Amino acid sequence: MAQGTHGDAAESFDPLRPRLIRVAYRMLGSVADAEDVVQEAFIRWMGADREAVREPEAFLRRAVTRLCLDQLKSARRNRETYIGPWLPDPVVDEDEEEEDVTLPLMLALERLSPLERAAFLLHDVFGVGFEEIAATVERDPAACRQLAARARAHVREARPRYRVERQRGLEIAGAFFAASRSGDMTALGAMLAQDVSLHSDGGGKRPAAIVPVLGFGQVMQVHKALAVLFGKYGSTLVRVGLINGLPGFVTREADGELQTTALDIEDGRVTGIYVMRNPDKLRHLH
Repeated sequence: MAQGTHGDAAESFDPLRPRLIRVAYRMLGSVADAEDVVQEAFIRWMGADREAVREPEAFLRRAVTRLCLDQLKSARRNRETYIGPWLPDPVVDEDEEEEDVTLPLMLALERLSPLERAAFLLHDVFGVGFEEIAATVERDPAACRQLAARARAHVREARPRYRVERQRGLEIAGAFFAASRSGDMTALGAMLAQDVSLHSDGGGKRPAAIVPVLGFGQVMQVHKALAVLFGKYGSTLVRVGLINGLPGFVTREADGELQTTALDIEDGRVTGIYVMRNPDKLRHLH
């Protein structure tokens, strides 16, 4: 009997799992935490009176969002002691409907309160109505509209003004890899905007800049030093693809670990470079 109940629960839950993981990942910025939250929601689904649930997706989305809100409280405390810049876990070439949730937008979401983040993501990204959001976060619909509006004002600058065409973006990413690894600083410099910034997340586990590197001159200086190391120890291209909605590439570095590099591109120039080196955040890519 219990086995049949488990099977029935899984049959109704599994088609919704990818979308629930998208919600949880965009709330938390961590693939492992998103999967844990969705698994916890499944356990709750198994224990629920499923016959009484008219809309399973809304019920589960509510459960996932509430679990994420609880998780964000402890995540914020952990990030206060995080070594160096914090970046979300890289998601490579996800065939996502919410394609405007790029890495810079995810970083902007970090500056919101958990409730603002939930209201913005559920309404603006996933198209959920304010009545359902109100029931989820236990506020009235008018308050949820205000939460979403405040969030929208905060993240407006981080939303892509126009998206680089996918193939063109991947070509720039491939050229960036070739120039940065070969030490062709002329080619690399031609790709960078004057206000380019470099953000690298090593989490204290691998060497990385502990503050963002800002401006053309500083970023070029870092890449000149890195090119010497790449020339001596090597860096192997694994694949070029979209990383959190941005053109980029996955490499295997001299220490045997994977690394991702995502490029924010505007008007054909690279304005942001986001490098993930923390092995804990790359484990899912293996």
